[in-house]
Amino acid sequence: MAKLAAEDVEIRVMRDSDLEPVTEIDHKVFGKRRPEYYERKIAEVLDEEIDRLVTSLVAEVGNQVAGFIVGSVYLGEFGIPETIASIDTIGVDPDYQRQGIAGYLMEEFKTTVKKAGVNKVHTLVNWTDTDLLGFFASMGFVAANTLNLKLELD
Repeated sequence: MAKLAAEDVEIRVMRDSDLEPVTEIDHKVFGKRRPEYYERKIAEVLDEEIDRLVTSLVAEVGNQVAGFIVGSVYLGEFGIPETIASIDTIGVDPDYQRQGIAGYLMEEFKTTVKKAGVNKVHTLVNWTDTDLLGFFASMGFVAANTLNLKLELD
């Protein structure tokens, strides 16, 4: 498929009415329904009492949500003494994949977090998800000097 022109894609802040389309895209892409997760993330975007930068965005094509990116800005959390951003999830409806939507979302995300003084963006990707690894590599991401540790609880 051909790449969509930037003027054909509107990138905007995620809003309450995006819950269903974002949850549906997530289900199509990842095979799970996580409405509670997106309810919480959208609530954070809308909560005026939380002093944080809004980094959760959606991409619309012809008034239809075609993709989204959910992220956060951290000011010294996790023992990292600098302002960093994290991408929690990114998803593009399969009908719109490989048309530039994820790249447009990423560019707007980077522009937004740079304004907050961020100079590093982190994310986690499953080692076996070669498509997603390839996308992030094409966006300039490289392996970080951190190690993701886990502890399985019984």
